[in-house]
Amino acid sequence: MMSCRQGGGWCNDVESCMERAITRRGSTRYMTKLETSLLYFRGQKIWQAIISDLLPKGLAHAEEALLSGCSAGGLAVFLHCDSFTRFLPRNASAKCLSDAGFFLDATDIGRNYSMRSFYNDLIALQGVEQSLNRNCTTSETDPWQCFFPQHVLGYISTPFFVLNSAYDVYQFHHILVPPSADLHGHWNHCKNNITVCSESQIQVLQDYRVEMLKAIYPFYKKSITGGMYINSCFAHCQSESQDTWFAVDSPKVHNQAIAEAVGNWYFERNRTKLIDCPYPCDTTCRNLIA
Repeated sequence: MMSCRQGGGWCNDVESCMERAITRRGSTRYMTKLETSLLYFRGQKIWQAIISDLLPKGLAHAEEALLSGCSAGGLAVFLHCDSFTRFLPRNASAKCLSDAGFFLDATDIGRNYSMRSFYNDLIALQGVEQSLNRNCTTSETDPWQCFFPQHVLGYISTPFFVLNSAYDVYQFHHILVPPSADLHGHWNHCKNNITVCSESQIQVLQDYRVEMLKAIYPFYKKSITGGMYINSCFAHCQSESQDTWFAVDSPKVHNQAIAEAVGNWYFERNRTKLIDCPYPCDTTCRNLIA
């Protein structure tokens, strides 16, 4: 059985959460008008309700199970991976895959930790700390650290696969160069078309790639059951589209498409930890700047 968590970002203050509450990303009722100023943060209850719904439909007797997710859903896989396995039979083979969920704890071009601040506000507003990995929160200095994959990954015991671009478009636009750090729009053209980026802008992107590889290196070096596929395509979420997942012209690293690499890891055919060469050497990339 495979369970997939959809992406869609987050809200970190009352105003942004109120705006979200009247969209499909905030309510299953798709409300067009908000009649109340109350907000209910029920992510953990929704997660438990989903699992409770799946158990009698086969999850309780599953022999193999994969929890996956993309973007914000990919981050959720890091947060729920070990708890997911506790619902399964003891002899079940449970594994987790995060696509585009390895959000980096890094400074933006203004040398500010804007994403760290965002997550810290989110944790405080929504009371997320109680749902974070216990081994991580008792070992790290601050709870927000355990919301970032690079800090929590080492505490996850379930076999884990990290699928991510070293130049993830969402991170490029919102962590490395958020609007707050580029008030005059010097990066706008580069964001829309990577081929027009200046040499200095490309170097900033290359430095970000190096920082991501450094952050995931402990997992690369120490994890026996883990797998990874870090390509150099300007994209975000590559497992949801057949074009990038497994097509004739899909992106490849070491001549392996994403689906092939994930399959080799999942079925334990070989050790699968693939890292692409830096941009622009990979000619198989589609570079989806959207």
